[in-house]
Amino acid sequence: MLKLNMRQMKEKQNGIISAVRADGELGRRIRDMGLVPGTPVTIQGRAPLYDPVALRVMDFTLTLRNNEADYIEVEVNE
Repeated sequence: MLKLNMRQMKEKQNGIISAVRADGELGRRIRDMGLVPGTPVTIQGRAPLYDPVALRVMDFTLTLRNNEADYIEVEVNE
């Protein structure tokens, strides 16, 4: 297993969240969206300038800015 931050993941790549490294309000907001360790995620796509990133998690789609995705560490298969 390879650990990446979410920004480094490629389109259609999936993995499992291993850590959320944000503290304070941003960390709380990320976790409130269901992005907690142990949750499977799949990158669905990116905007034309690669920001934001669309991801599929727990049967719903959400988008994150790259500066938010930097705080989320994901384990992916190589």
